[in-house]
Parts: sequence; C-alpha cells; structure tokens
Amino acid sequence: MLQQTIALIIIASILARLYWQKQKNYIGMNEFLFWLVFWILSAVLITALKFLDKLVADLGFSGSGIEVLLYLSVAVLFYFVFRLRLKLEKIEKDI
Repeated sequence: MLQQTIALIIIASILARLYWQKQKNYIGMNEFLFWLVFWILSAVLITALKFLDKLVADLGFSGSGIEVLLYLSVAVLFYFVFRLRLKLEKIEKDI
C-alpha cells in the first residue's frame, strides 16, 4: 500500500509538471494528450493491482500483475526505440 501511495504521489507530480509544460507551450497538444493518457492509465493500473493480479492468474500467467506490467512496459519501450531508430534513419537519408 505504501508503494502505491508513493507511486501515485510521483504520478501526480509528473502530471502537474506536464500541465505546466503545456501552459508554457514547451510541448504540443498531441504530446500532452499522449503523456496525459499514459500517466492516467498508469495511475489506474497501480490502483487496480489486486484486480490485475486476479486477471493475470485467470489468464494462466505465473507472475504477479506488476511483473506483467513491467514486461509489457519493456516491450513497449523497445517498440518506441525501434520507431525512433526508423525516424532517425529517415532523417539521415533526407540529409
């Protein structure tokens, strides 16, 4: 429970900073909406860990819900790195 509270406090501070960056026009609307949805979804998943544990067990995974979230986040990060690499190659080709 303490870890969930700390995580939610961190997410709230990130959301406040995100809002501040949008007000100062440091980020665009699309980027703001992407990160807003990402962090709100993260907060929802953190508060629903017991439900997530049950769902993961029902699907037949041996790990806990937080482990599955970790594995999914690593996979998504690798996908974003791959997309970034493709964009970088396209920019280099254009130059």
